[in-house]
Amino acid sequence: MANSGILVVAVSQRGTLPPATYELVSAGRKLADAQKQPLAAVVISEKASALAADLASRGVDKVFAVENPAFAGFAEDTFAKAAASVAQKEGFAKVLLASNVAGRALAARLAVLLKAGLATDVSDIAADGKVSRPYYAGNLVAEVEIKTPVAVLTLAPMSFPRAEPGASKAEIVPVSFDPGAVKTAFASYQPETSNEIDMGSAERVVSGGRGLGGAEGFKKVFELAHALGAAVGASRAAVDSGWIPYKHQVGLTGRSVRPKLYVAVGISGQIQHLAGMSSSGTIVAINTDKDCPLMQMANVSVQGDLNELLPLIVDEVKKRRGGAVAA
Repeated sequence: MANSGILVVAVSQRGTLPPATYELVSAGRKLADAQKQPLAAVVISEKASALAADLASRGVDKVFAVENPAFAGFAEDTFAKAAASVAQKEGFAKVLLASNVAGRALAARLAVLLKAGLATDVSDIAADGKVSRPYYAGNLVAEVEIKTPVAVLTLAPMSFPRAEPGASKAEIVPVSFDPGAVKTAFASYQPETSNEIDMGSAERVVSGGRGLGGAEGFKKVFELAHALGAAVGASRAAVDSGWIPYKHQVGLTGRSVRPKLYVAVGISGQIQHLAGMSSSGTIVAINTDKDCPLMQMANVSVQGDLNELLPLIVDEVKKRRGGAVAA
């Protein structure tokens, strides 16, 4: 019997599902409808039953809940084994994962376990199953056709809308799982004491660069990000100068982002930075140099002194939101 159907792999992060999971559901629903195939999701968590109820209302046809204390921490071998067991037993043709740290770690292992073709950072899926992958900051888009019976795909963040909850509820199927002997085990997790929004799943990002003049300049960037409900990014120059930690770096040597809104403050726009953010929806650049690359490519370019402009913008955002911070 030929493989058919689409399976979304939902991996919980410390008891919750990341927003990218709902993007997978949206992409999977679109493909399933086009190919007239079923769409299912597998939730792998120590609290899978509770999380499955959330996914069941977002447009999938069935949810497999794989619940086990072994999933309290993320260990790639154990999670891959659980996802592969569901995919093999049910005979799914396409397996979708988020292109985040966990998704990329699982994708390669699942491709081996399922003897499947693998495509990463997919930005679009055609009705015939062919996928698009961007290269060189989106200047080149490759169309990839996977001819193996099973395909494993990781989807680039913010490439698809997030599936919203609805009135209908899909069937939830509990799945027993015995991890057996595994080569790796979860040791511990030390969370950062921060309320910052993760750039990978952020719909809005405010980034600062060398034009800020120093670490003090990032205080204004954080104020604007807080007002907009945005994540904070940075150019390599700002990170190399020690003004902000590396985790905020956007670009080829940092992180790639695809938010709906990207605000670049004091960033000239070197090619390595553009490669990490040029796929953003709306790009706003604030700089004194009207001829720098980012000002030229931005949808909205604002020439002026950021020290004068940012407080005014923050006040205006707060005024329009009635003093409330954006969600």
